[in-house]
Amino acid sequence: MSDFKYALNSSTIRPVPLLEKIRIAGAAGYAGIELWHDDIESHLAQGGQLHDIVVALDEHNLRVPTTIHMKGWFESAGDEHTANMDACKWKMEQAEAVGATYIIAGPPRETADRTLGAKNYRELLEIGHEIGIKPAMEFLGFVEDINSIEDALEIITHAEHPDGTIVLDPFHIFRGGGSMESIAQLSPAQIAICHFNDAPAQPPREQQADRDRVYPGDGSVDLKRMIALLKQIGYDGWLSLELFNEELWQQDPLEVAKTGLDKMRAVAEA
Repeated sequence: MSDFKYALNSSTIRPVPLLEKIRIAGAAGYAGIELWHDDIESHLAQGGQLHDIVVALDEHNLRVPTTIHMKGWFESAGDEHTANMDACKWKMEQAEAVGATYIIAGPPRETADRTLGAKNYRELLEIGHEIGIKPAMEFLGFVEDINSIEDALEIITHAEHPDGTIVLDPFHIFRGGGSMESIAQLSPAQIAICHFNDAPAQPPREQQADRDRVYPGDGSVDLKRMIALLKQIGYDGWLSLELFNEELWQQDPLEVAKTGLDKMRAVAEA
Protein backbone atom coordinates (compact mmCIF):
# COMPACT_ATOMS: atom_id res chain seq x y z
CA MET A 1 0.00 0.00 0.00
CA SER A 2 1.44 3.36 -1.04
CA ASP A 3 1.77 6.25 1.40
CA PHE A 4 0.62 8.57 -1.40
CA LYS A 5 -2.07 9.08 -4.03
CA TYR A 6 -0.90 9.46 -7.64
CA ALA A 7 -2.10 12.05 -10.14
CA LEU A 8 -1.19 13.01 -13.68
CA ASN A 9 -0.65 16.70 -14.31
CA SER A 10 -2.11 17.10 -17.78
CA SER A 11 0.87 19.23 -18.91
CA THR A 12 2.79 15.96 -19.14
CA ILE A 13 0.79 15.02 -22.26
CA ARG A 14 -0.04 18.58 -23.27
CA PRO A 15 -0.88 18.25 -27.02
CA VAL A 16 -3.73 15.78 -26.31
CA PRO A 17 -7.33 17.12 -26.15
CA LEU A 18 -8.79 17.45 -22.67
CA LEU A 19 -11.25 14.54 -22.65
CA GLU A 20 -8.60 12.27 -24.13
CA LYS A 21 -6.18 13.31 -21.37
CA ILE A 22 -8.77 12.21 -18.83
CA ARG A 23 -9.22 8.86 -20.58
CA ILE A 24 -5.46 8.30 -20.70
CA ALA A 25 -5.00 9.14 -17.01
CA GLY A 26 -7.64 6.59 -16.09
CA ALA A 27 -6.28 3.94 -18.44
CA ALA A 28 -2.75 4.42 -17.09
CA GLY A 29 -3.89 3.74 -13.53
CA TYR A 30 -3.85 7.18 -11.91
CA ALA A 31 -6.28 8.13 -9.16
CA GLY A 32 -6.37 11.81 -10.13
CA ILE A 33 -5.63 14.34 -12.84
CA GLU A 34 -4.68 18.02 -12.58
CA LEU A 35 -6.45 20.08 -15.21
CA TRP A 36 -5.19 23.31 -16.80
CA HIS A 37 -7.64 26.13 -17.35
CA ASP A 38 -6.41 26.74 -20.90
CA ASP A 39 -7.52 23.17 -21.70
CA ILE A 40 -10.89 23.80 -20.06
CA GLU A 41 -11.33 27.05 -22.00
CA SER A 42 -10.37 25.32 -25.26
CA HIS A 43 -12.95 22.61 -24.59
CA LEU A 44 -15.62 25.24 -23.95
CA ALA A 45 -14.62 27.26 -27.04
CA GLN A 46 -15.12 24.18 -29.20
CA GLY A 47 -18.69 23.79 -27.97
CA GLY A 48 -18.06 21.52 -25.02
CA GLN A 49 -19.49 21.95 -21.54
CA LEU A 50 -18.12 21.64 -18.04
CA HIS A 51 -20.55 18.78 -17.54
CA ASP A 52 -18.69 16.78 -20.21
CA ILE A 53 -15.55 16.99 -18.09
CA VAL A 54 -17.36 15.85 -14.96
CA VAL A 55 -18.87 12.88 -16.82
CA ALA A 56 -15.47 11.85 -18.19
CA LEU A 57 -13.87 12.12 -14.75
CA ASP A 58 -16.60 9.95 -13.24
CA GLU A 59 -16.34 7.42 -16.05
CA HIS A 60 -12.62 6.98 -15.43
CA ASN A 61 -12.82 7.17 -11.61
CA LEU A 62 -10.58 10.22 -11.39
CA ARG A 63 -10.43 12.99 -8.82
CA VAL A 64 -9.15 16.50 -9.52
CA PRO A 65 -6.66 17.56 -6.83
CA THR A 66 -6.06 20.95 -8.46
CA THR A 67 -6.68 23.09 -11.49
CA ILE A 68 -3.96 25.36 -12.90
CA HIS A 69 -3.53 28.29 -12.67
CA MET A 70 -4.33 31.86 -11.64
CA LYS A 71 -1.91 34.68 -12.43
CA GLY A 72 -1.78 38.47 -12.16
CA TRP A 73 -3.43 38.51 -8.74
CA PHE A 74 -0.31 38.89 -6.58
CA GLU A 75 0.96 42.29 -7.65
CA SER A 76 -2.18 44.08 -8.87
CA ALA A 77 -4.02 47.04 -7.37
CA GLY A 78 -6.88 49.35 -8.29
CA ASP A 79 -8.97 48.70 -11.40
CA GLU A 80 -6.44 46.17 -12.67
CA HIS A 81 -6.79 44.24 -9.43
CA THR A 82 -10.58 44.21 -9.70
CA ALA A 83 -10.35 42.81 -13.23
CA ASN A 84 -7.77 40.22 -12.19
CA MET A 85 -9.85 39.08 -9.25
CA ASP A 86 -12.90 38.73 -11.49
CA ALA A 87 -10.84 36.50 -13.80
CA CYS A 88 -9.63 34.48 -10.82
CA LYS A 89 -13.18 34.10 -9.56
CA TRP A 90 -14.28 32.72 -12.93
CA LYS A 91 -11.47 30.15 -12.83
CA MET A 92 -12.37 29.22 -9.26
CA GLU A 93 -15.96 28.64 -10.34
CA GLN A 94 -14.69 26.38 -13.15
CA ALA A 95 -12.48 24.52 -10.68
CA GLU A 96 -15.36 23.94 -8.29
CA ALA A 97 -17.60 22.80 -11.15
CA VAL A 98 -15.18 20.03 -12.17
CA GLY A 99 -14.77 18.89 -8.57
CA ALA A 100 -11.32 20.26 -7.77
CA THR A 101 -10.17 20.71 -4.19
CA TYR A 102 -7.52 23.37 -4.90
CA ILE A 103 -6.65 25.87 -7.60
CA ILE A 104 -3.02 26.89 -8.02
CA ALA A 105 -2.12 30.58 -7.68
CA GLY A 106 1.20 31.48 -9.27
CA PRO A 107 3.64 34.23 -8.24
CA PRO A 108 4.88 37.18 -10.29
CA ARG A 109 8.09 36.76 -12.28
CA GLU A 110 9.68 39.95 -10.96
CA THR A 111 10.58 41.22 -7.49
CA ALA A 112 7.43 40.98 -5.42
CA ASP A 113 5.66 43.26 -2.97
CA ARG A 114 5.15 40.56 -0.37
CA THR A 115 2.86 42.62 1.84
CA LEU A 116 0.53 43.26 -1.09
CA GLY A 117 0.84 39.65 -2.22
CA ALA A 118 -0.18 38.31 1.18
CA LYS A 119 -3.14 40.71 1.31
CA ASN A 120 -4.26 39.66 -2.17
CA TYR A 121 -3.75 35.99 -1.38
CA ARG A 122 -6.03 36.34 1.64
CA GLU A 123 -8.63 37.93 -0.65
CA LEU A 124 -8.32 34.95 -3.02
CA LEU A 125 -8.81 32.57 -0.11
CA GLU A 126 -11.90 34.43 1.04
CA ILE A 127 -13.42 34.31 -2.47
CA GLY A 128 -12.50 30.65 -2.74
CA HIS A 129 -14.11 29.88 0.60
CA GLU A 130 -17.41 31.26 -0.66
CA ILE A 131 -17.16 29.20 -3.87
CA GLY A 132 -15.88 26.00 -2.27
CA ILE A 133 -12.33 25.95 -3.67
CA LYS A 134 -8.94 26.58 -2.03
CA PRO A 135 -6.28 28.67 -3.82
CA ALA A 136 -2.81 27.21 -3.21
CA MET A 137 0.30 29.42 -3.26
CA GLU A 138 2.95 28.22 -5.70
CA PHE A 139 6.62 29.21 -5.75
CA LEU A 140 8.54 28.96 -9.03
CA GLY A 141 12.27 28.33 -9.11
CA PHE A 142 12.91 30.47 -12.18
CA VAL A 143 11.25 33.72 -11.00
CA GLU A 144 13.17 36.53 -9.32
CA ASP A 145 11.57 36.46 -5.90
CA ILE A 146 8.96 33.90 -4.79
CA ASN A 147 11.15 30.90 -5.64
CA SER A 148 11.49 28.81 -2.47
CA ILE A 149 9.46 26.99 0.16
CA GLU A 150 10.27 29.75 2.64
CA ASP A 151 8.99 32.43 0.26
CA ALA A 152 5.64 30.71 -0.28
CA LEU A 153 5.34 29.93 3.42
CA GLU A 154 5.88 33.60 4.24
CA ILE A 155 2.97 34.57 1.99
CA ILE A 156 0.51 32.07 3.47
CA THR A 157 1.63 32.93 7.02
CA HIS A 158 1.10 36.66 6.53
CA ALA A 159 -2.24 36.05 4.81
CA GLU A 160 -3.47 34.67 8.15
CA HIS A 161 -6.17 32.46 6.68
CA PRO A 162 -6.85 28.84 7.72
CA ASP A 163 -7.12 27.66 4.10
CA GLY A 164 -3.63 28.84 3.12
CA THR A 165 -1.44 26.16 1.51
CA ILE A 166 1.59 25.86 -0.74
CA VAL A 167 2.50 23.68 -3.73
CA LEU A 168 5.67 21.60 -3.50
CA ASP A 169 7.72 20.74 -6.59
CA PRO A 170 11.20 19.17 -6.61
CA PHE A 171 12.13 20.92 -9.86
CA HIS A 172 11.30 24.33 -8.41
CA ILE A 173 13.11 23.58 -5.16
CA PHE A 174 16.20 22.62 -7.19
CA ARG A 175 15.89 25.44 -9.74
CA GLY A 176 15.37 28.10 -7.07
CA GLY A 177 18.43 26.96 -5.13
CA GLY A 178 16.45 26.16 -1.98
CA SER A 179 16.92 23.22 0.34
CA MET A 180 14.85 20.06 0.31
CA GLU A 181 15.27 20.05 4.11
CA SER A 182 12.86 22.99 4.29
CA ILE A 183 10.02 20.50 3.88
CA ALA A 184 10.60 19.56 7.54
CA GLN A 185 9.20 22.93 8.68
CA LEU A 186 5.83 22.27 7.00
CA SER A 187 2.77 20.50 8.32
CA PRO A 188 0.76 18.21 6.01
CA ALA A 189 -2.15 20.65 6.19
CA GLN A 190 0.05 23.34 4.60
CA ILE A 191 0.66 21.27 1.45
CA ALA A 192 -2.02 21.36 -1.25
CA ILE A 193 -0.18 18.97 -3.55
CA CYS A 194 3.32 17.78 -4.34
CA HIS A 195 4.20 17.90 -8.01
CA PHE A 196 6.73 15.22 -8.90
CA ASN A 197 9.51 15.27 -11.46
CA ASP A 198 13.29 15.42 -11.69
CA ALA A 199 15.96 17.73 -13.09
CA PRO A 200 19.07 16.80 -15.08
CA ALA A 201 22.62 17.65 -13.99
CA GLN A 202 23.06 19.71 -17.17
CA PRO A 203 22.47 22.42 -18.21
CA PRO A 204 23.51 24.28 -15.04
CA ARG A 205 20.73 24.75 -12.50
CA GLU A 206 20.41 28.50 -13.16
CA GLN A 207 19.82 27.90 -16.87
CA GLN A 208 17.14 25.24 -16.59
CA ALA A 209 13.55 25.81 -17.66
CA ASP A 210 10.33 23.79 -17.44
CA ARG A 211 11.21 21.93 -20.67
CA ASP A 212 14.29 20.43 -18.98
CA ARG A 213 12.26 18.38 -16.49
CA VAL A 214 12.65 14.61 -16.72
CA TYR A 215 10.91 11.58 -15.26
CA PRO A 216 11.35 11.00 -11.52
CA GLY A 217 14.54 9.05 -10.95
CA ASP A 218 16.08 10.03 -14.30
CA GLY A 219 17.74 13.21 -12.99
CA SER A 220 19.96 14.50 -10.22
CA VAL A 221 17.48 15.67 -7.57
CA ASP A 222 17.51 13.73 -4.30
CA LEU A 223 13.91 12.53 -4.55
CA LYS A 224 14.49 9.77 -2.01
CA ARG A 225 15.25 12.44 0.57
CA MET A 226 12.14 14.36 -0.46
CA ILE A 227 9.98 11.29 0.03
CA ALA A 228 11.61 10.63 3.41
CA LEU A 229 10.86 14.19 4.52
CA LEU A 230 7.25 14.00 3.33
CA LYS A 231 6.77 10.80 5.29
CA GLN A 232 8.54 12.32 8.30
CA ILE A 233 6.01 15.16 8.53
CA GLY A 234 3.09 12.81 7.89
CA TYR A 235 2.14 13.92 4.36
CA ASP A 236 0.10 11.23 2.61
CA GLY A 237 -1.52 13.32 -0.11
CA TRP A 238 -0.98 13.61 -3.85
CA LEU A 239 2.18 13.11 -5.87
CA SER A 240 1.44 14.46 -9.33
CA LEU A 241 3.65 13.87 -12.37
CA GLU A 242 4.28 17.31 -13.88
CA LEU A 243 6.53 17.45 -16.93
CA PHE A 244 6.80 19.91 -19.82
CA ASN A 245 9.23 17.84 -21.85
CA GLU A 246 8.65 18.42 -25.56
CA GLU A 247 10.32 15.12 -26.49
CA LEU A 248 7.74 13.29 -24.41
CA TRP A 249 4.94 15.26 -26.08
CA GLN A 250 5.92 13.57 -29.36
CA GLN A 251 5.61 10.07 -27.90
CA ASP A 252 2.59 7.86 -27.28
CA PRO A 253 0.78 9.72 -24.46
CA LEU A 254 -0.53 6.55 -22.82
CA GLU A 255 2.97 5.08 -22.67
CA VAL A 256 4.32 8.37 -21.28
CA ALA A 257 1.63 8.36 -18.58
CA LYS A 258 2.25 4.71 -17.70
CA THR A 259 6.02 5.15 -17.60
CA GLY A 260 5.69 8.23 -15.41
CA LEU A 261 3.47 6.41 -12.92
CA ASP A 262 5.87 3.48 -12.76
CA LYS A 263 8.80 5.82 -12.15
CA MET A 264 6.96 7.75 -9.44
CA ARG A 265 6.14 4.51 -7.67
CA ALA A 266 9.72 3.26 -7.99
CA VAL A 267 10.92 6.35 -6.11
CA ALA A 268 8.08 6.75 -3.61
CA GLU A 269 7.58 3.12 -2.67
CA ALA A 270 11.19 1.90 -2.57
